[in-house]
Amino acid sequence: MKRIFLFLATNIAVLVVMSVILSLLGVDKFLTSSGLNLPMLLVFSLVVGFTGSIISLLMSKTMAKWSTGARVIDTPANSTELWLVDTVRKLAQRAGIGMPEVAVYDGEPNAFATGAFKDSALVAVSTGLLQGMTKEEVEAVLGHEVAHIANGDMVTMTLIQGVVNTFVVFLSRVVGYFVDRAISRNSDDAPGIGYMVTVIICQIVFGLGASMIVAWFSRHREFRADAGSAKLLGSPQPMVNALARLGGVPVSGLPESMAAMGINDKPGFMALFSSHPPLEERIAALRGQR
Repeated sequence: MKRIFLFLATNIAVLVVMSVILSLLGVDKFLTSSGLNLPMLLVFSLVVGFTGSIISLLMSKTMAKWSTGARVIDTPANSTELWLVDTVRKLAQRAGIGMPEVAVYDGEPNAFATGAFKDSALVAVSTGLLQGMTKEEVEAVLGHEVAHIANGDMVTMTLIQGVVNTFVVFLSRVVGYFVDRAISRNSDDAPGIGYMVTVIICQIVFGLGASMIVAWFSRHREFRADAGSAKLLGSPQPMVNALARLGGVPVSGLPESMAAMGINDKPGFMALFSSHPPLEERIAALRGQR
């Protein structure tokens, strides 16, 4: 969850910072000096919108290592690390991608994959995952993360984020322009403080709405990664067992709401921001019940 949150937060932060800088440089005044220039604004929004998402993608590995304290395994220090590296290499070869960096970090059972390119990604697992699961279950989780890389999920998420960012930038300035015109005494004036404040507020509010769209895609991609793990291992059962163990219950006795990959299911409105679907839905999908 932290990885997804940092990705989204970085996008919103980049958009807000760029907006302030561009406003101070007079770019927004150029777009609205003689009425709102919608075609130019759309081009401007595309550039700004995709800049934020691309920067987040390029920073994803560094941010993930920093946020978790992950240690990349350059030379395996023990048999567990040697098995971990060999397993990731085997799965990467099956998936047709380059060997990712492999890292370990301290924490509750969890794992993640990130990176801008399929052939230079990062797969990291927690000590809690290695200590609390069988090798077959850990392998299933690693297959899930390798499937994320093979599916190009981070790049696809970046494209989706870039599109929604574009609309955030565009709509924020349209609203800001009309608010500024409404409070300005002279309609011929260049955009003032009302415009800048409205744009920043709208970008934050619209950015939260955009985050719901990105979270929806994140939930959808989990099903594909689960299926990818089943394909790489030749059976869905190891992933079913891994998901059930992460939930702390027997496979045959799943409750209605459970956590997945260390992420708790969010009730009500907050479920729209959840990056993972309910655990029982993922298991049902693997069993062909969804």
